[in-house]
Amino acid sequence: MNMVIINQIKKVYSKKRILVTGASGYLSTNLVYALKDVDCTVVRLSRQGTLPSIKGKAKFIDYQGDIVCRKTWERALEEVDIIYHMAGQTSVYMADERPLDDMGVNVKSMLLLLEVCREKKTKPIVVFSGTSTEVGVPKKNPVNETFLDQPVTLYDLHKLMAENYLKLFCLHGCVSGASLRLTNVYGPGPQSSNSNRDILNKMICKALAGEPLTIYGNGAFIRDYVYIDDIIDAFLSVPMNASKTNGKHFVVGSGEGNSIAQAILLVAERVREKLGISVAVEYVTPPPNRSPIENRSFIADFKRFKQTTGWEPQYSLKKGIDLTIEKYSS
Repeated sequence: MNMVIINQIKKVYSKKRILVTGASGYLSTNLVYALKDVDCTVVRLSRQGTLPSIKGKAKFIDYQGDIVCRKTWERALEEVDIIYHMAGQTSVYMADERPLDDMGVNVKSMLLLLEVCREKKTKPIVVFSGTSTEVGVPKKNPVNETFLDQPVTLYDLHKLMAENYLKLFCLHGCVSGASLRLTNVYGPGPQSSNSNRDILNKMICKALAGEPLTIYGNGAFIRDYVYIDDIIDAFLSVPMNASKTNGKHFVVGSGEGNSIAQAILLVAERVREKLGISVAVEYVTPPPNRSPIENRSFIADFKRFKQTTGWEPQYSLKKGIDLTIEKYSS
């Protein structure tokens, strides 16, 4: 991050009270660390009772609570200027097994957040962590914001519902905000307990342990892998351009497509090159009953977000993998 952007962040976020939900999670942890040297107050909301202490200029306040409980929001939203809503259930398969629970965590939580904001009449900026799979299985690439949304899983349907609630409340002036539909994010940070998330990070960790890496089928489906630092910069840029991003959703990724096989082979190559660890790469039969969303190819067209905020990714897949290897190996 260059000094111009750092100074802009400090100017916009200085003296602000910022709520980050799902504070023990991957995205939230990285976002909080990006704000630690800003003169602001960061409220970390999590189901966990204890979060790691962070030293910096920012003041940290930790709340423990359930995002499906109204009282949690009434407490956490007090005097908040900016909300990063990143908490949620992230498993496509869990959503299928327990759809009402998924709706509660991923939809009701957003509606509670917005309703409490409306009643308090505080009009904060709400930035939502969406997913590129809300669009469904695209017939062509790259994908931009004009594509028709046709979700093929309950998880993606619920994420789209939450996003649309946010847009509606923005339309009526109760809040302002935007949704960022993220592609496949990777890079240093806490590991997800969900076996279907953070696949590239998990492969890097396996390679560092000398364990074989697995590719389902021929690994030909295309993914847009985007480094975590680029994504955090994207999140931070929304309140910095609040009037231009308000009420919209944006597709955010690297803009580059790599097959799953290419990405995993690159992990093996970089671990061998940097640390001298050779690992096998095995092609295996995919497990039965995989979700249809797994069988997609996706590349983000982030031009609209770039035109709106000036953001663009800074890290190639090779550079991002190298940085992740360095962090995890240390």
